[in-house]
Amino acid sequence: MSRQLCRGRTLNHQGIKQQPDIADFIVANMHVLAVPSVPEIRLYTAHPASGLWRLAPDDAGDDAPPPYWAYQWAGGLVLARHFLNRPETVRGRRVLDLGAGSGLVGIAAAMAGASAVLAAEVDSNGVTAIGLNAALNGVDVVAVSGDVTGGPVPEVDIVAVGDLFYDAELGGRVTAFLDRCVAKGIEVLVGDPGRAHLPHARLQMVTEYAVADVGTGHAATTKPSAVFSFA
Repeated sequence: MSRQLCRGRTLNHQGIKQQPDIADFIVANMHVLAVPSVPEIRLYTAHPASGLWRLAPDDAGDDAPPPYWAYQWAGGLVLARHFLNRPETVRGRRVLDLGAGSGLVGIAAAMAGASAVLAAEVDSNGVTAIGLNAALNGVDVVAVSGDVTGGPVPEVDIVAVGDLFYDAELGGRVTAFLDRCVAKGIEVLVGDPGRAHLPHARLQMVTEYAVADVGTGHAATTKPSAVFSFA
């Protein structure tokens, strides 16, 4: 049988559906755009015709995770803006970008002079995007696949957490992980516009910026979002 398109995937000569190559798909179907509120950085960015549903496994059905990695959320934007405005925050330090998505925060840290950057992301498509986005901006970022919050505390100097408190269960796991990081002497910075499950009692505001909140679909608008230290 000749190769045929099947909902964006292909059929091989045996009629078996094949997943698209993720890197090739991102390059072909996403736009390279300057990041709202952080125009120094360019990322592969989703648009209405991207067809990101084609990257979901066939057996995922309605359980396929949303492609959060393809958009820039306010918490990540405010951390990236802060690192570029105040590079001494990360210069010469080892940084973990937790819940990295597109890699925006880690890329900003690398551009600001971090000595090493790890970017942890649970979505394998996002892990691929992080590599592409880092190369696009000429920096080195090591993408780590999977949920690191249940594992050992990494050998880093600072953990950057962008917008991970939109869900109660996730927020609880992240908070427990950050507790372990702080106990090891690691500095923790949280970027967030005030999501529902932000642990306010544990946070002290460092600074505030008005940034876009692309994750809600309103890229043209900005809202005050804060960088907090976690204690």
